[in-house]
Formats: sequence, structure tokens, C-alpha cells
Amino acid sequence: MTKKSSDKIETGKILVGTASWSDPGFVERWYPKKMPAGERLPWYAQHFDMVEVNSTFYSVPEPRMVERWCATTPDDFTFDVKLHQLFSFHSTPAKLLPPELQRRAETDDRGRVKSTPDLQEALLKIFLCAAAIFRDSDKLGVFLLQLSPAFSPRKHELGELVQLIEMLSDYDLAIEFRNRNWAVGDQLQATMDFLQKHHAIFVNVDAPESDHFMVMPSGVDEVTNSNVAYLRLHGRSAKAYITGKTVATRFDYDYNENEIAEVAQRSRKLAREARELHVIFNNNNLDYAPRAALRLRKALGQIVKTPPETAELF
Repeated sequence: MTKKSSDKIETGKILVGTASWSDPGFVERWYPKKMPAGERLPWYAQHFDMVEVNSTFYSVPEPRMVERWCATTPDDFTFDVKLHQLFSFHSTPAKLLPPELQRRAETDDRGRVKSTPDLQEALLKIFLCAAAIFRDSDKLGVFLLQLSPAFSPRKHELGELVQLIEMLSDYDLAIEFRNRNWAVGDQLQATMDFLQKHHAIFVNVDAPESDHFMVMPSGVDEVTNSNVAYLRLHGRSAKAYITGKTVATRFDYDYNENEIAEVAQRSRKLAREARELHVIFNNNNLDYAPRAALRLRKALGQIVKTPPETAELF
């Protein structure tokens, strides 16, 4: 569990950003009209110090693309990189693998890949080649493993994560559980002990009030690695989160000012336990995420450049 101390602890650096910078709602509502795609990331980086790369969940990024991302962002910009879905116990179509692995992967009759240790190792090797560009540019934050809700204590064991954790031992790895049973009752302590033992980062969440197995409890504040703490914000609409069929509908939520103040207080608390806290807004319908993230930066007293309002908002 998180260590408590009566001594005053210096607050770590708080980095605030969004989960992706290119969601359709961002393009429609937040970026300046008719801005070319290649100019969006540099413009985003004028307002935030970090971003979570979401596209890597679906494919290994082309090295030239990563080079462009690094070249068009400030020297102190940070990329947190979501790991490919093959590692997260999600059902993975073979077409999402690099071509050289598609040919050797064993699949079922629906074209879904059978995940094996050898296949994971081969994919990670390719993935890390692209990630090396982030690291060489001194812009790599953490890798994010976003587990499937199907990864539950009833059907799985934490030990199944050890191979990946060990293969990424030279990196900071954040693990987001999407099955609440890992973080309730007696299991909570066992989960935190496991993460601390392996120096992995527990992803805290802001989520709806719900006992549904897919909704992680928001009342858990844990720091299992003193280098980095993590907080992801999914909005607070239980109906949307549980029944939404698309990402935009699942995380369709606009935080109000009182809720942003709550998030700011929680962020300061977590930041006392780690050298750095990464706060990611994943309420990515319309332009809710970047605008909430900017309001949080203001609430935290960080200097921000407010983006100009776009014409359709008047």
C-alpha cells in the first residue's frame, strides 16, 4: 500500500494531458478550423506537456512517424505509449499485427490471434524498436498496459503479467486494470503488493459510481512506484460507461468546475508520493478532454495558453 508519513513531502511534478491528440471531436471542436493534420500535435504541445499515444494499441507505429512526432514537439514534451492490445488479454485480429508476424501467428476460424509467449516476445521486439526513438529523444514517459475487463481474478492470476513486466524491466510500466475485482476487498492488498514487488505502476482512475465489474473504484489512491504515479479520468456517467458501444459514447462526460477542483486536490495528494504524476483525461467525446485538461492545469496553478474559441461555439 502507499506509504504514509507525518512529515511534509515535497509535491512531485504533475503532467496533464489527454488520451490521444487526434480524436474526431478534438479536430471538429478544439483545433483551429482547417488545420492540417501534421500541425495538430505541435499545436497540442503548445498547451500540454504530455500526451498518451492511443494508436499504438492497434498497431506498431512506423519509425518515421515517431521521428516526426518527436521532431515537432518541445524538448521537454512527454509521450506515454499504450502497449499493443495483444499484451492486454484483448481478442486481437491478426491484421493488427505487423505483416511479418501475421504470417507466423496461429489464428482461430475468426482470424483472432492465439497469444503465445513467443509471439508476444516477437511483437515486443518490433514495438521497442519504434519506442527507442521516443527514448533516444528523451521523450518517453511510461508504457501503459490497459488490460481487458475479461482479465479477472476469477479466471486469471497476476503471475500471468510477469513475463511482460520482466521484458520491460528497463522501462516504467503502468498497468490499468479494467475489472474492479482486482481492487476491492482482500484482493486490493494482494494486487498492490504484486505491483510494488515488480516496480509496476498502478493506474488510479476517476470513473462512475457503480459496482459493475467493468468499473474500477475511484476511491482507490495508490502509488506503487515512487518514480511515477498515474491517474486516468474516464468521466462519471455510469450508463454511458457500461452500455456505450463506441469510445466516444462510453466516455461521454463533461467535468464541471467542482469536479475539476476535486481532481486537482486528488492530483496533489498523489503527487506527494511520487517524483512525477501523469494525469490523463480519457473523456474523449467532442472536445471535453482537452478543455477539462486545460481547466485542471489552471486549477493546479500551471501556466497555460488558452486555445482560441472556434467559430461554431458562438
